[in-house]
Amino acid sequence: MEAQDKAGKLFVILSGFFLVNAVLAEFVGIKIFALETALGFEPLNWTLFGQTGTLNFTTGVLLWPFVFVMTDVINEYFGRRGVKFITWLTIILIVYAFLFAFLAIKVAPADWWVSSYQAQGIPDMQVAFAGIFGQGLWVIVGSLVAFLIGQLLDVTVYHRVRRITGESKIWLRATGSTLVSQFVDSYVVLYIAFVIGPQNWPLDQFLAVGTLNYSYKFAAAILMTPLIYLAHFLIDRYLGADADRLKLAASEDRGHW
Repeated sequence: MEAQDKAGKLFVILSGFFLVNAVLAEFVGIKIFALETALGFEPLNWTLFGQTGTLNFTTGVLLWPFVFVMTDVINEYFGRRGVKFITWLTIILIVYAFLFAFLAIKVAPADWWVSSYQAQGIPDMQVAFAGIFGQGLWVIVGSLVAFLIGQLLDVTVYHRVRRITGESKIWLRATGSTLVSQFVDSYVVLYIAFVIGPQNWPLDQFLAVGTLNYSYKFAAAILMTPLIYLAHFLIDRYLGADADRLKLAASEDRGHW
């Protein structure tokens, strides 16, 4: 019973961290930052597929790598069914969060609140609130579809590599599955949100931005590999002898999506 309690608590902790990061990434992603400036470098002025610019990213990319690390950790100890459950729950909660955000935007604001931050340089709080929380429908749909496809690819690649390598080479199945899933995710979200969406990006812009985003995620996945080993070490210590039982059950989980 104690082992089951520990496993249950572990799943709640991992799922909670997963959910918070995923929902936060959706909302903070409205802000764009320049990577060079953030790191104190001069703008690189890259040229790719005929497009030029600086290394600009949404702040959501700071959180999504943690989401995919959590995917691999949940996959390791709770298998396909664990990842499937938390993926669908995350999608439902993101939709719920955006529906409530749109409802909050539509609620008539108090007159005094609209101008309450003029001294801080915000002339209309209602406009600012709607601008932050009122993301476009195409962006939301693109993000959710890309997230679902990415999760499906991640769990599939993870288990295929695991069947080949066994319990060794954690880095290969964890980082490898993330690199594959993030490659598809990077292009799917842009294609739905900005190519078939109302902005109608040209192909060269789509390829340039998608490649740039994936390059960042590729580097982040490599750099975060030690965190996967740290997570495994801490979880194995927490679960004790039951860790092997959980991982064996997860490796034998051949459920379908």
